[in-house]
Amino acid sequence: MAFTVEDAPWWTRATVYQIYPRSFQDSDGDGIGDLRGVLSRLDHLEALGVDVVWLSPIYRSPQDDNGYDISDYQDVDPSFGTLADLDELIAALHDRGMKLVMDLVVNHTSDEHPWFVESRSSVDSPKRDWYWWRPAREGAVAGEPGAEPTNWHSFFSGSTWELDEATGEYYLHLFSSKQPDLNWENPEVRRAVHAMMRWWLDRGVDGFRMDVINLISKDTSLPDGPVVAGVWGDGSASYTSGPRIHEFLAEMHREVFAGRPDRLLTVGEMPGVTVEQARLFTDPARAEVDMVFQFEHVGLDHGPGGKFDPRPLRLTDLKATFGRWQHGLQDVGWNSLYWDNHDQPRVVSRFGDDGRYRRESARALATLLHLHRGTPYVYQGEELGMTNAHYDRFDRYRDIESLRHVEQARALGSATDEQLLAGLAAMSRDNARTPVQWDASRHAGFTTGEPWLDVNPNHTEVNAEAERADPRSVFHHHRALIALRKSDPVVALGDFTMLLPHDEQVYAYTRSLDGATLLVVVNVSGEEREVDLGDAWPVDGDGAWGPLVLGTHDDDPAGPDGARPGPTTLRPWEARVHRRD
Repeated sequence: MAFTVEDAPWWTRATVYQIYPRSFQDSDGDGIGDLRGVLSRLDHLEALGVDVVWLSPIYRSPQDDNGYDISDYQDVDPSFGTLADLDELIAALHDRGMKLVMDLVVNHTSDEHPWFVESRSSVDSPKRDWYWWRPAREGAVAGEPGAEPTNWHSFFSGSTWELDEATGEYYLHLFSSKQPDLNWENPEVRRAVHAMMRWWLDRGVDGFRMDVINLISKDTSLPDGPVVAGVWGDGSASYTSGPRIHEFLAEMHREVFAGRPDRLLTVGEMPGVTVEQARLFTDPARAEVDMVFQFEHVGLDHGPGGKFDPRPLRLTDLKATFGRWQHGLQDVGWNSLYWDNHDQPRVVSRFGDDGRYRRESARALATLLHLHRGTPYVYQGEELGMTNAHYDRFDRYRDIESLRHVEQARALGSATDEQLLAGLAAMSRDNARTPVQWDASRHAGFTTGEPWLDVNPNHTEVNAEAERADPRSVFHHHRALIALRKSDPVVALGDFTMLLPHDEQVYAYTRSLDGATLLVVVNVSGEEREVDLGDAWPVDGDGAWGPLVLGTHDDDPAGPDGARPGPTTLRPWEARVHRRD
């Protein structure tokens, strides 16, 4: 076991709540959420019981990618407020015993950042080498098709290279063309980033969630990647967890975090990371990051055409992925546990049932996730059981990734508009970005103006006011799960054992520590199911699984006659937690 009860870091018992400020709460009627809006809703977070607030980017930005394109790392974008507002938020959170984690976006900047403006001003600029500049491919003419320095495909469609007409060279952008990649091979870049991070910590920030941080080290030879489909190649082998990534993260820890109080938290978002790599990244002895975000489980429902071609989730695939990560980091390292975030659709629509069993499936999926070993992350509205928006028109979408996918698919003729709309309705990032549903009033209490993105019409039924008033709600179930992690060391630190690995309907596992064991058993379906755990968890003299710690249905009748099923029968989307000492 990586940690004992005596030496475990505070974050092993913590729960993190992610705020996407643009969609959380608007305070001034301009339709865009802001920092004063966040301040007005701290009672909600305190009532939920979370320990850390992760704030998606609020830095000054042209908003090409909703703030993940930063033009000034040390200022707040006017659409969100001021530095004084942020200082007030930090103080208010600390007064309530909560911490603030900021998004750190340093794989790339905005093309309007002064560093890049200077870099592109001349091939002789002192900051030219702060970014990745390359001439056209040998024998090709700049600007012609195929002249790009490599054949890499951008995460946001098209090439990763953009021609700068003034200097005749291309710059690298793994994401939007307005998000040029920083060159971390240059020590001046690293020193500037470290200085910025220290500035924020000195201001009272309690750590960073590090956006695509394992992409900062590139193979400097920049070779072409294999072409799987279309004209562009997959360059990920050259920039995912690249040759100097461990060196860069260890240097960052040494220059920024070493010697500071243990209140800090560092989380590395790492697309493509493996369990073996994560053990190295999160090994406390190596002093790189505290935990990583991995993406395996949120790729399980991607079809052959990618994320916008979804297929039904197979529960055995989820068990294989979660089980591998649980066991892989059980003795060294730490897991991050999440379903939703600003880049993922709503889990109750994705893996649950957002119709008849919305409340039940939201509670069941929360139970399944939270009681694994790791730090749980709750994304705004997840605690309310918010669903996908199910937009039925292209003009209702705002997400750059979604819109560029449609543009490219139409150009290639690879999908009909009906297929494209179905893909967006299931998987667009806008599904997570609809405004938080606070009440049943117009615009869900989010704004007095016109919201930047349409509010989900179901806000009249699904909203915080209704959820907090109902003791059987998704909100109160999240409160119970968060409280259980704080109170029971088995949840925070217990060993993990998967049960029924081949069952396609029931997800079951145990957590064990110092002679105490918790059983977590979840029916991930809309059908009733009798469950036999055999010798892994034998029934007691009453034919039951022992004392119930927490359940989703413990006060609900099974049907109109009030009859209850047997002690080992799970109702549709029922989850139970039992304990034996």
